[in-house]
Amino acid sequence: MSGGVAATRGKQLNLKRYKLTDAPGSAGRAVLDFLLPKRCLCCDTLVSSGDGLCPTCWHSMPFIEKPVCYRLGTPFAYDVGEEAWSPRAIAAPPEFERLRSVALYEGAAQNLVLALKFAGRRELAGPMGRWMTGAGREFLSKDSLIVPVPLHWLRLLSRRFNQSAVLAQVIARECGGVYEPELLKRRKRTRQQVGLSARERQKNVRSAFSVDKNRAELLNGRHIVLIDDVMTTGSTVTACTKTLKAAGAASVDVLTFALADPSHDSGANTAMP
Repeated sequence: MSGGVAATRGKQLNLKRYKLTDAPGSAGRAVLDFLLPKRCLCCDTLVSSGDGLCPTCWHSMPFIEKPVCYRLGTPFAYDVGEEAWSPRAIAAPPEFERLRSVALYEGAAQNLVLALKFAGRRELAGPMGRWMTGAGREFLSKDSLIVPVPLHWLRLLSRRFNQSAVLAQVIARECGGVYEPELLKRRKRTRQQVGLSARERQKNVRSAFSVDKNRAELLNGRHIVLIDDVMTTGSTVTACTKTLKAAGAASVDVLTFALADPSHDSGANTAMP
């Protein structure tokens, strides 16, 4: 089969996949499984579940499990009781109420984040968003406004999509919340945060966000769940939270897929009730 014919056939199969996925009953799924065998989200190894990982990638996925710091979501080495705060959270309480993440930013979790953000693998948003919905179940509800961290329009033009927005859309659909991708705006094109120190990150995003004036009334007294793919120092979500609260939001919780550098948190392995 020539390369052009093979490429055309592949596109046709991809189109069939999306149509068959929407078909009722098990017949469509059976045909889909035959045409496009299920593969690991990370390494493309054949797996039994469409949203699954192969055993190797599953074992390298550093899932965050309870007990965790009530405010920062960083893991504790042992259970110290309900709603325990880490020393870092006590010393410097975050602007947001709670942060929850699916996994630490390493291994398979890092691979998924990078593939979604930079390789354009938007199909990963489905399973990643569903995992995030589970991680944030304690504060997600039908009354929540689901707001993604926005990209500047120039960066959105180059990337073609906002990875936080596609994750937020899945989460809103799963929990029944209200998806508001246009409520929060990035009015200043900031430098890439990668490689910047914590102080440089804070300065970089200062005054970078604003609320759409035409939608500001939606915030009055509402609970907001802010969505991002990964959190490092927290400078971006802190800037977003301040902007949302100043515009009238009652509370802001943060939900990310990955949490980076938790070892920098003095409460990563210890806690104070």
